[in-house]
Amino acid sequence: MKRILLSLFASIVLVSAINAQILRAEELEEYAKEKYGKKWVDAAQNLASTLELDKNNALTYVQVIEAPNKTKDQLYVLLNYWFSATFNDANSVIQLNDKELGTIIAQGFVGAVAQHTGGMNSYNVNLKPVIKCDIKDFKVRVTYTVPFYSVVKAVGGGIMGAMGGTIPTRSDESWTLDKCFPFAEKDSHKKTSSKALIMAHAYSNVVIDKIEECVKNGLVGNENEDW
Repeated sequence: MKRILLSLFASIVLVSAINAQILRAEELEEYAKEKYGKKWVDAAQNLASTLELDKNNALTYVQVIEAPNKTKDQLYVLLNYWFSATFNDANSVIQLNDKELGTIIAQGFVGAVAQHTGGMNSYNVNLKPVIKCDIKDFKVRVTYTVPFYSVVKAVGGGIMGAMGGTIPTRSDESWTLDKCFPFAEKDSHKKTSSKALIMAHAYSNVVIDKIEECVKNGLVGNENEDW
């Protein structure tokens, strides 16, 4: 019975994780392994020397994409199309869309990027990055921010909890990055935090690449055809 309850809890988490994603967690993991290797702690340590948390202890990436032949209005139409198609459900939503200001902000979602099973509890880590585009004539500035890791904690869902017949209950947590490895040396979830960082970094590459492709070549590639 307890195995059924644990499986049911895991299924609920995973179903919520696979909706409306640019890249599913499984695909993102394969991409991350190809770029950074399979040893998450080593990869996080190597990456840490190139990263710095911002003043809010968030992980932030900024990239300016040049678009010499496209006006602000043209870029807005392309990006509005892309954001609307990409962030359109309860987990992944557009938070601000202001044409006059030239700003679009969305919250992304990738579920189940890292897991940890402890003695009494288990943890499932999700990413909720904030993606912001500031649009001007001939260029777009993309800001990708991970303010924290969004964690679903199964209280009583660990090894000892299962052995004791505990029925797991859900508790949501936010792990700030300054308290997680490699930004904090002492971290009881070191391997989990390491994998979460690598997955967050890999996802930033994917998101920014897709926005750059949209800006330079359009969403479907035929927006400029005569018709």
